[in-house]
Amino acid sequence: MRETLKPAASGRGAPIRQFEYLVITVSPGESVPGAYQRLREHAEYGKWELERSTLYMGGERKYLMRRKVLRVERTLDIY
Repeated sequence: MRETLKPAASGRGAPIRQFEYLVITVSPGESVPGAYQRLREHAEYGKWELERSTLYMGGERKYLMRRKVLRVERTLDIY
């Protein structure tokens, strides 16, 4: 099982609603219940939601999960 984190775009011109993405790749030889357990753990503890799941012809599975990035703005100016 391979996990890849893709951060959200930042800076000027970035979209208002920003998400960061996690791609989980499961090879054909790995167990599907084990993969589902990993997805549940990410959803419960990491606040990820499943956006898309893909099954390829060779048996490989890819799961695309996303979560909203919360931007915190400073409320106090200290000089």
